[in-house]
Amino acid sequence: MRAVMVAAVLAMALAGSAGAQAWVTPERGSATRAALMDAIRPHAEWMLGAPVEFRVNELRLLGDRAFAMLEAQRPGGGPIDVLNTPMVERGEFDPYIADTAHIEVLYVKSGQTWVALHWAIGATDVWYSWEPICAPFRALIPEACPFG
Repeated sequence: MRAVMVAAVLAMALAGSAGAQAWVTPERGSATRAALMDAIRPHAEWMLGAPVEFRVNELRLLGDRAFAMLEAQRPGGGPIDVLNTPMVERGEFDPYIADTAHIEVLYVKSGQTWVALHWAIGATDVWYSWEPICAPFRALIPEACPFG
């Protein structure tokens, strides 16, 4: 009887933790993952210069919302020299604040199209830990949105 109770408590705990992480990670090579990368690519190429590909550090999807933590790089994995990018040349970015081209992105799906709604390159803080952003994205980034 005790073993049954322990098993039941363990099952409830696991179900609770699974519910806390309802998001999924789109598989490498999937159409969804490609669409998400394609949604941020024009922004990244405008800021960093083309061509850009991404190393995915974190990718979360829940319904019509997604979150990504990416490292922009040149095809084949070459690093991007932030000092020599269009965003620096235009005076839109201080290269001495961040020396890597990491990008955080919050996406929404509009019809059949993924849109990079909020994004930042080289951020030095958790810019998305802000209630107006957390309200619609809390389920994807609960560790950044503990309030509310």
